[in-house]
Amino acid sequence: MDRQATVDLGTVTANVAALHGQLTGDGNREIQIMAVVKQDAYGHDAVMCARAALAGGATWLGVAHVAEALALRQAGIDAPVLCLMAVPGEAHEEAIRAGVDLTAGSVAQLATLVEAARRARRPARLQLKADTGLSRGGATRATWPDVLDAALAAKAQGLATITGLWSHFACADMPGHPSIGAQLDGFHEALAIADKAGVSPGIRHLANTAAALTVPESWFDLVRIGGAMYGLSTLPGGAPSWLRPAMTLRARLALVKRVPPGTGVSYGHHYVTGRETTLGLVPLGYADGVRRALAGHRLVSLHGKRWPIAGTVCMDQFVVDFGDEPVAPGDEVILFGPGDEGEPTAQEWGDALGTISYEIATSIGPEVPRTFPANDLGPSPQTGASYEWPAG
Repeated sequence: MDRQATVDLGTVTANVAALHGQLTGDGNREIQIMAVVKQDAYGHDAVMCARAALAGGATWLGVAHVAEALALRQAGIDAPVLCLMAVPGEAHEEAIRAGVDLTAGSVAQLATLVEAARRARRPARLQLKADTGLSRGGATRATWPDVLDAALAAKAQGLATITGLWSHFACADMPGHPSIGAQLDGFHEALAIADKAGVSPGIRHLANTAAALTVPESWFDLVRIGGAMYGLSTLPGGAPSWLRPAMTLRARLALVKRVPPGTGVSYGHHYVTGRETTLGLVPLGYADGVRRALAGHRLVSLHGKRWPIAGTVCMDQFVVDFGDEPVAPGDEVILFGPGDEGEPTAQEWGDALGTISYEIATSIGPEVPRTFPANDLGPSPQTGASYEWPAG
């Protein structure tokens, strides 16, 4: 195998356990964790990471689309699952039969889900979403009472069970932003309106990963953990040191050659060698998530040193200038990992590109195999997991 993204599932388990400890450290309250495994667990493999998160103490799973929820059920995972979006045309009837919680943020969405429940001949498990300031999904302050009334009417007909009320922050990864307090107030107001209407949900949740780390007053009954369970964060500076990145992107050099000074490298010859040097070909490219804008950055690690991407990144390959370093075809290079041996991290990739580590991890294409250490639930966040390339 010439390239792969290795996912340390033991790290995922340890990250979730560490987060759970942070949330309940005073011992005075029990806060549940929803492990968000949407978009194939941020590129880490949804089924494998769901199991790892549950082993770490998560009690809920979160996905974006119904198909993602059904894939978890088909894999034999029976933990509570919330579908965070409600998209017309998705298999809501099948989701209801599978016991998946569905989000309703408008009267129209709720009507669609209630009709699916009628066809499924069982009540839909509904979580009602309030828009407290993100202006994305959810009911506005003006429409929230109508959504509550419609949900209560569906409940009275035996077509719905209201299992939760929730909302989502816009700027929790910007500590001190005034919208954080405003959204907290808005969520409290939404809960009060629901209580007055007679809606008593099983769980209330507002906090995402950033709020889990910085806004304790937003924790309520459940906290949704996304990037943090993979050791990623959108906070300034990235995740705290007690969270460990779970993914390592690695490849083997496909070809090595010695070239003279003045050699143009890759499309456009934007890189020209200044002296005799050794070039190595890495079988990954922009189709795999290695963006063209990374050209020139020292984001490839070999022999404990970092080397620059030489010239234009191609669709499925790029070149590295190794100078006079002794390298050979088959040598392993690391593009990003936890940083234990000085290799780049996904956070550094994001910083180089002016984006977030989430985008880096989710951009690693499906053609790059995901592999898992043999002891996939055992390694601690201090030691990580050992890995060896398979023979051949």
